[in-house]
Amino acid sequence: MIPTLPHGVEVNARIYHRFDEILTYDALALAAKLHRAFEKRRQALLQRRIERQSYIDAGGMPDFLSETKQIREGNWRIEPLPKVLECRRTEITGPVERKMIINACNSGADSYMADFEDSNSPNWYNQIQGQINLVDVIRHRISYVNNSGKKYKLNDVIATLQIRTRGWHLDEKHVLVDGQRISGGIFDFCLSFFHNAKEQISRGAGPFYYLPKMESYLEARLWNDIFCMAQDELCIPRGTIKATVLIETILATFEMEEILYELRQHSAGLNAGRWDYIFSCIKKFKRNREFCLADRSNITMEVPFMRAYALHLVKICHKRGAPAIGGMSALIPIKNDPLANSRALAGIQHDKSRDANDGFDGGWVAHPGLVSIAHEEFVKVLGDRPNQLEKQRDEVFTAKDFLNFNPEVPITEHGLRNNINVGIHYLGSWLSGNGCVPIHNMMEDAATAEISRSQVWQWVVSPKGILNDNRKVTSELVRSLIPEELAKVKQTVTAQGIDTSTYDHAAVIFENMSLEPHYPDFLTLPLYEEMD
Repeated sequence: MIPTLPHGVEVNARIYHRFDEILTYDALALAAKLHRAFEKRRQALLQRRIERQSYIDAGGMPDFLSETKQIREGNWRIEPLPKVLECRRTEITGPVERKMIINACNSGADSYMADFEDSNSPNWYNQIQGQINLVDVIRHRISYVNNSGKKYKLNDVIATLQIRTRGWHLDEKHVLVDGQRISGGIFDFCLSFFHNAKEQISRGAGPFYYLPKMESYLEARLWNDIFCMAQDELCIPRGTIKATVLIETILATFEMEEILYELRQHSAGLNAGRWDYIFSCIKKFKRNREFCLADRSNITMEVPFMRAYALHLVKICHKRGAPAIGGMSALIPIKNDPLANSRALAGIQHDKSRDANDGFDGGWVAHPGLVSIAHEEFVKVLGDRPNQLEKQRDEVFTAKDFLNFNPEVPITEHGLRNNINVGIHYLGSWLSGNGCVPIHNMMEDAATAEISRSQVWQWVVSPKGILNDNRKVTSELVRSLIPEELAKVKQTVTAQGIDTSTYDHAAVIFENMSLEPHYPDFLTLPLYEEMD
């Protein structure tokens, strides 16, 4: 039990071992203060998202903002980075699970993004245990012993820690302030900052954050104001926090400079979050009869709209003195199949070579076994330099470049089945508490699951949703394939010794969210209501 709570704060969840070390009176008091100061603005910005979506649904097209032209034309740069963030050639990401944290920190990567968002299933235990794990790793006292007795502990030199909070659309339902749910992002940030910021500062390694799924510069301004208040409350100088923004929505692409400008005192650059970006494009133009993307496997970083987005990100970051970090290739090492493993590693090599030569200062990997490959590709281009901020791109991109959504074909039965299979498999895992899942030799998280169900939804709705054998993708076809793919998923997870009890329900959820007429904005919102 928590002995006392600040006025107006309720914690409606079980208090496990050590949770009281995180859910302290002072930490929750700061969370309540941030909630009361900023919740009205958060809700207004979420409503603004709805209004902008209505504009696009009615046929409107996004473009650069006239009201912020002076920012784009101004002569400004972000504030200088701390030395520990100057070199970010390889960043490994993963959930805030104890073993994962140790392996990621020991991986040889320059940085580890500890994830409370897409690769984490946000049940109550995972969220607060994750905060405990951060407290321990920041103080270099974390350890873990698996069921076989193998012990994991930190090396002397570890990756620099960065923490990804939940996005603005997500609540923390177990903590109420004045009867309202607190923002999941504010909650994640507040607890990690309150308990660790001064320790991180003393070690010269933080506090550093990643900010996901923003759609506008006004949402970045909200984060900046939260950072300022939190630093003031702890008597920490403003600008100590450094945060990297994931550009993973189509609307944010038109506001990259404005986002950097709003966070310029606290900015650590931008990241090309490719999978959520593809999801965002599908979601935003889901009712546009002229929009329909091909199988997910064909939407690579080399297709026109993805290429324009990535190069524009490098251009804007380096223009403003900010790091440009490449996104995640979902490929992972493949055990027991040397040929398939060779192809996967070659794919990683190609992905990081392209990013390095395009001007990115680093890139993401999902597995410790890929760190050295990614690092080598950046070293080939950067040499001894920590980054290549001096590399300037001179392309001029317009809205037409970002909205050139091709390819539209092929759409195949294999692609349809793969979306159904991945969606069910991921949802079943997510419901059981695991948000980062290797499926068909790819590392899948919430973003790729969102692509899976969104593509199915749009292929059913769009007149262009026609398979390469001329069959129209229909609700009836999807429903006929779901039981077949569910059986395959259950066979796969059973062979891995995984309990299948959540997968039947996952299939029902996938069917509902892929076929209901009113498209749900985020897969995770209704799912979250079902978990503890």
